[in-house]
Amino acid sequence: MYRRILVPLENGPADAAILKHVTELAKLLRSQILLVHVADGWAARNMEQLNLRESQEMKEDRAYLERITQQLRQAGVEADAVLAAGDPAKEIAAAAEREKVDLIAMATHGHSLLGDVVHGTTATALRHVSRIPVLMVRVPAQEP
Repeated sequence: MYRRILVPLENGPADAAILKHVTELAKLLRSQILLVHVADGWAARNMEQLNLRESQEMKEDRAYLERITQQLRQAGVEADAVLAAGDPAKEIAAAAEREKVDLIAMATHGHSLLGDVVHGTTATALRHVSRIPVLMVRVPAQEP
């Protein structure tokens, strides 16, 4: 059913929550995982137009994706990664279409409706631009 699962990562603590769920799902279904991180800093958003080099942040993001890809492979899951640049929701939706994935699985922070309006979450935006099913896993609240 889900042969290719796209997992957007933010290079932060929320990634562990979604990776835990998706790793088990991929093993169960023998799915491939495609990790995607969207660099959305100034340099990333203007790289092509201004012919800029990768920023240090993008280099660190690429290294992070490579490390997580290796961890998944060591766990017995076929995995690959893409580093994109620009608007996260649009880039994730474009990668999902281009890579022909069957499911997008992502972590959410569980904001309220008002919080989503104020913070403008990627998950909320992605629901409106993607035709591919989206599985959202809420990140557990951090204990004080």
